[in-house]
Amino acid sequence: MAKRQKNNEEDGTKKGKISSFLGIFSFLKPYWFQYSVGWFFLILSSAIGLLFPYLLGKLLGSTGPSSSSSESLKLLKLEDINSIALALFIIFGLQAFFSFVRVLTFTNVTENTLRDIRNRAFEQLVFMPMDYFNKNKVGELTSRLSNDISQIQETMRTIVAEFFRQIVIVFGGTIFLFFISWKLALIMFATVPVMAIFAVFFGRFIRKLSKQAQDFTATSNSIVEEALMGIANVKSFTQEWITLGKYKKSSQQIRDLNVKSGLWKGLFVSFIIFCLFGAIVFIIWQGLLMTQGVNPELSSEGFYQFVLFTIMMGASVGSLPELYAAIQKAAGATENLVEILREKTEQRIAFGKEKPELSGQISFKKVHFSYPQRNDIEVLKGISFEILPNQTLALVGSSGSGKTTISNLLFHFYNNFTGEILYDSYPLQSIEIEYLRENLAIVPQEVLLFAGSIRENLLFAKPDASDEEIQQAAKGANAFDFIQSFPQGFETQVGDRGIQLSGGQKQRIAIARAILKNPKVLILDEATSSLDSESERLVQEALTNLMQGRTSIVIAHRLSTIKLADKILVLKEGEIVEQGTHESLFAENGFYAHLVNLQKMNSISE
Repeated sequence: MAKRQKNNEEDGTKKGKISSFLGIFSFLKPYWFQYSVGWFFLILSSAIGLLFPYLLGKLLGSTGPSSSSSESLKLLKLEDINSIALALFIIFGLQAFFSFVRVLTFTNVTENTLRDIRNRAFEQLVFMPMDYFNKNKVGELTSRLSNDISQIQETMRTIVAEFFRQIVIVFGGTIFLFFISWKLALIMFATVPVMAIFAVFFGRFIRKLSKQAQDFTATSNSIVEEALMGIANVKSFTQEWITLGKYKKSSQQIRDLNVKSGLWKGLFVSFIIFCLFGAIVFIIWQGLLMTQGVNPELSSEGFYQFVLFTIMMGASVGSLPELYAAIQKAAGATENLVEILREKTEQRIAFGKEKPELSGQISFKKVHFSYPQRNDIEVLKGISFEILPNQTLALVGSSGSGKTTISNLLFHFYNNFTGEILYDSYPLQSIEIEYLRENLAIVPQEVLLFAGSIRENLLFAKPDASDEEIQQAAKGANAFDFIQSFPQGFETQVGDRGIQLSGGQKQRIAIARAILKNPKVLILDEATSSLDSESERLVQEALTNLMQGRTSIVIAHRLSTIKLADKILVLKEGEIVEQGTHESLFAENGFYAHLVNLQKMNSISE
């Protein structure tokens, strides 16, 4: 029973991989006409290639005794050596032309198709829900877009066509062989099934090894990406050797797997070579015996033709397992890629269509939430609160109390909460997700700037912003002066993740970006917690400008950023334990007062 279940699972996996591979070929639909032209010339070049051993055999055996089998060649009117040689050169010319058109067409179609796959895969990733990136490493995802597509590229461009061409040669050659001598053909085909059956089992085994190697490569790439993205942490904790050790272990696994794959492939190739040349020698021996005697069963012309066809078919049969293994390897690579393409994006998960005019009023009603990958841990436990338009709400609490989670839910990054989240009177799920986010902006604690100029980073908030709007946003964020101090001004390159700018400068660029977006709701996630006093003063002034005339939600530890809030929510382990203004909460001498006093003590000790 268990064995049957295992076989069913393997059959299902096989069907899934075939389905994945065919799914990739669905991207060929826009180019079906060009692809059909390529296949037409592939068939022509493969078919005309079968005339080469037939005519060359006639050329080699033209001085030998004629036979009944050679009478049919008179229909081609090739009665002398010169005519046969000319016909061969014409065949070579036609085959060269057909092959050129075929390769050019397949390359053009393949590159167009792979461009579409890359664009579609990246589009899919960009619109994935946040939880998808919590469960998948960025390095592995980027590997799918690079390594897996590169694997598909060679398969679509040449390997599939070459595999088909070899099949045509094998089947076309078979017809010719039986036409020349059915007895000798039966002798030759006695060796073929053994190699064919062995090739099928070998292909399955190679596919499994290739899939494992692909997975290890993706893991290895993720180690490199994480290490280089967090190189400051690696160096500050002196973990270079630990990180290097992890990478060496991963690369060793890749090496061992590829060596194992090479060992089995080498054994298989050696077996094929031995059987192939052994079969050729055996067939030549039998063919020569058939040409002997007073009444030979086979003419010398037919013998040459048979040998040439056998050599051609032998080479084709010998190449089929490797080509088949390459196709299987590509099928393994497409499996992970197709998984990405089949994942549900935010647009498919969130079905909201409403685009209401938002005033900035927000209500949470008994909201419960757990992160999907940790369903057993409830992060929010029945949270309820309301904030009116243009008010400022401060969220206070220790790490892990649920402050950032509330911010994530406001952006509709997650959909698996219970209770109600309302913008004005509209449920969060009913609002079109892109429209909702167009009305929100966030200034995070760790600002991520994209490699490029300051102008490009500001335009990320509003691509059609004018120069005057950009300058006004920079002035409102107290960023205009330091930007103008750079020789290139707004065209100054910020470097990878904004590494060329200081923390305060990056924060002010982020604030300018938020000003340019002009949101209805602003979220400040501990935007000044990592700044020095002077930078904090400049950023705080910019934040005050930004918060005017819009609903603001402030997540902060520092008292200076929250004491002027219209309402303060004190969170502890996912619950609201206190709420009110700074004065009323401090007078209660509760948990909020404890946090304030603790912060004052820390400030004094500093």
